[in-house]
Amino acid sequence: MDILMEYGVTQQDKPKRRGPKLEVTNPNAAGIDIGSASHYVAVPADRDDQPVREFKSFTVDVHKLADWLDACGVDTVAMESTGVYWIPVYEILERRGFTVLLVNARHVKNVAGRKSDVLDCQWLQQLHSYGLLRGAFRPADQVCVLRSLSRQRAMLLRLQARHIQHMQKALVQMNIQLANVISDVVGETGQKILRAIVAGERDPYALAGMKNVRIKASAEEIAQSLRGNWRDEHVFALKQALELFDFYAERVADCDALIEQQMIKLHQHDSLPGKARKKSNRNNPKFDVRTRLYQMCGVDLTRIDGIDVCTAMTVLSEVGVDMSKFPTAKHFAAWLGLCPGTKISGGKVLGSKTQKCANKTAQALRQAASCLKNSQSALGAYYRRMCAKMDKPKAITAAAHKLARLIYSMITKGEEYVDQGQAYYEERYRQRVEINLRRKAEMLGLRLVPMEAP
Repeated sequence: MDILMEYGVTQQDKPKRRGPKLEVTNPNAAGIDIGSASHYVAVPADRDDQPVREFKSFTVDVHKLADWLDACGVDTVAMESTGVYWIPVYEILERRGFTVLLVNARHVKNVAGRKSDVLDCQWLQQLHSYGLLRGAFRPADQVCVLRSLSRQRAMLLRLQARHIQHMQKALVQMNIQLANVISDVVGETGQKILRAIVAGERDPYALAGMKNVRIKASAEEIAQSLRGNWRDEHVFALKQALELFDFYAERVADCDALIEQQMIKLHQHDSLPGKARKKSNRNNPKFDVRTRLYQMCGVDLTRIDGIDVCTAMTVLSEVGVDMSKFPTAKHFAAWLGLCPGTKISGGKVLGSKTQKCANKTAQALRQAASCLKNSQSALGAYYRRMCAKMDKPKAITAAAHKLARLIYSMITKGEEYVDQGQAYYEERYRQRVEINLRRKAEMLGLRLVPMEAP
């Protein structure tokens, strides 16, 4: 049944169309309304006596859904990206040979007050049949595996960080002021001291003797900070937090092993990157991830100032190395949500704010852009100039946009990034300003004359 009839619109009520009529571009299209317990599926009305059916979310029922679509002659399916419930349906249908479009729910508007699961799947089917839906970007299957593992690792690191806070809380409860003399309580020195406390050591000078030579605080200062109230319940809390910290460290190591294996499967280049220019971070994977990333895409993304191996791994695991889905760098930046969204009606711009986006790649690039504050590179100079022109969040978005364009150019062209330095950027910016001033002066019938040096 036509969806317009469901909303109470008859043929007599339909307004006369003055423009060209919509043409069916996907006659074999189906629409699926994804749910946690069941899925509603709609096919063209002439394919079955019951064009809308409900299928349970069990795997057996999903295969029955695929069989029914095949019997109805369907070759393309549209569905909303509802939570994570769409993933098994998407993977099964794609494996069965169907073309599946994953649609953003915000792009599928329904008529207010007439929403149901049956109407939703019919609405998706009709929109898809007229070619009015745009599928979301989903990388290749092997890249999706790497993406899942990378996200799992990020989640484990977040859970591990919570137990660092629990350790700090237990220390404060015992009035152990270790954080005031050591910047990182889970660093080399901090871990030695914490494990000794859990093991039963209470002598502050014996604990202070475990400090690394790089610690600026003296042994006496550290000893004074380690005089506390050694209550058993607080020591017990510290012990459990430390054990949970070690537990998640082991799980992260297991995840790193699988990530390395998956990167080996995505190996495309046999060459090796040059010497690393950035220091290693404690949260970095425990293998040569920089070399693995280079062998995936053929360029060293860490050459870009602000981008470390974790950021580069996030970008390649979320997007992959195939940029054919994005014709230009502008399309790539727009998909990341780093471009202003323009709303125009009646020839007037109603809004141009950057739309909120939960894209993990964009979040990683924004975090990388915020690290350019003290950078002496051309990117650092660009970020500081943006901060002088606008507020900090907009400046971070502008710098992240530039990082995205650089990454796109490097991957598509296979060229390494070479930073020209802050002085080069400032000179180029001065030249652009001068050219614009000369152009404005000519428009006013004036001539720009340089001032003589005093």
